[in-house]
Amino acid sequence: MRPRGTRQLQVGRFGAWLARPLASFHLVVTIATLLTVLGLVMVLSASSVESYADGGSAYSLFAQQAMYATVGAVLFYLALRIPFRRLRQVSFPIFALSVLLLVLVLIPGVGSTVNGARRWIDLGFFSIQPSEVVKVTFVVWGAHLLVSRRAAARAANDPRGLKNILVPLVPAGLLVCLLIVLQPNLSTTIAMGIVLLALLWFGGLPIRLFVTILAAGGIAALVLALSAGYRSDRMRAFFNPGDDPQGINYQARQALYSLADGGLWGRGLGQSRAKWSYLPNSHNDFIFAIIGEELGFLGCALVLGLFALFVYTGLRIAARSVDPFLRLLTATATTWITGQALINIGYVVGLLPVTGLQLPLVSAGGSSLALTLLMFGIIANAARHEPEAVAALHAGQDGRVSRLLRLPKPEVYHPVRTRAGARPPDDRTPARRPARDRTDERDDPPARTRASSRGTDTLRATRAWEPSYSVTHARERGRYR
Repeated sequence: MRPRGTRQLQVGRFGAWLARPLASFHLVVTIATLLTVLGLVMVLSASSVESYADGGSAYSLFAQQAMYATVGAVLFYLALRIPFRRLRQVSFPIFALSVLLLVLVLIPGVGSTVNGARRWIDLGFFSIQPSEVVKVTFVVWGAHLLVSRRAAARAANDPRGLKNILVPLVPAGLLVCLLIVLQPNLSTTIAMGIVLLALLWFGGLPIRLFVTILAAGGIAALVLALSAGYRSDRMRAFFNPGDDPQGINYQARQALYSLADGGLWGRGLGQSRAKWSYLPNSHNDFIFAIIGEELGFLGCALVLGLFALFVYTGLRIAARSVDPFLRLLTATATTWITGQALINIGYVVGLLPVTGLQLPLVSAGGSSLALTLLMFGIIANAARHEPEAVAALHAGQDGRVSRLLRLPKPEVYHPVRTRAGARPPDDRTPARRPARDRTDERDDPPARTRASSRGTDTLRATRAWEPSYSVTHARERGRYR
């Protein structure tokens, strides 16, 4: 048994490491790397038998997944380098392009039909799934739209106008959901619903109206789940788990058998029995069951722990960011990725009906893997824009990762306080802050402090849309102006 002082010293060291300026950035990079590597290993293990049985190589699906992981790594690096000012400028064009792809995939001859669903566009040497693209573009454009509308409403002395939040965000989100339902693809529609609800929640929608929209979305999802034969079969299987064990309940029961077979320590990497054609889609939707069978409860706990650490890191970045766009973007992306992971794990362990949502970065799926890594890169870029990180990077404390990747210095955020009737600054021009006395700057408490005095937590303070900044950041901003 370790002495009590030793444990306290280790906790103190971990706390000191978390207090470092680039701790959030390193956490995001580490989580993305570990989940991607774990996913590649488990995809190889889960798919090797069926890939070989199909007459090909046991490594065929793994090689395809590795290729998309390489593409995702490139997108991750590009996301680290792109300035957020430029990202906001192109947010609407890329969103409009993704919506156009959703329309094109429904056209016979353009979209490829697999298992009765038209979801992919075949480009020859690889295929792309537009519904995965639109999730990323909708997060970026939605965050930019709400921040811009809120700034304009604040300048017009109308900071709580509901129209600024609902229009055109909600109509655009409903249009995207409709196009995805027509494929049909209910699972991705649910993921888009999570993104839309997260944008509305963190965007400052009143709780009563938010609950109303949430209830309406739940009713719509239930109607869609019962409208088609295969979806209604999944709902019937969930509420009657003992019926038809060789039919509609076969996949869910086999997943539970795999988890039970793994026990605490697992059967060993590569030793799964379910992957021998006993568990359909074992490399994709139900890869968490293979993790539980081969790596046991400890392997499942590792996956859950990584996603829990991602939740902490993402919300930490959102709470520490001074740019309202980064707050909303990071909080929404964290909610979407975590929500999708919880739904996947939930239906594998039998707590939710089977929906087909993939486990982010772990399940087989090229478009999903590459674009999720792109989103992780954007979150990592946001971590480098925390006030302490900006000050450290401009002071030359780049760290090994930043020096190795030759990343540019992050832009310093200049909050602008506009008077009533004044025109808000355009994103294409440098933001100029009105001259103020340094004493007034010290006396102006951050938005998070004011929100805490009202009894709300730190993350809910991100809904206030105030240009908050700390005294330390104010001094650093003056230094690197």
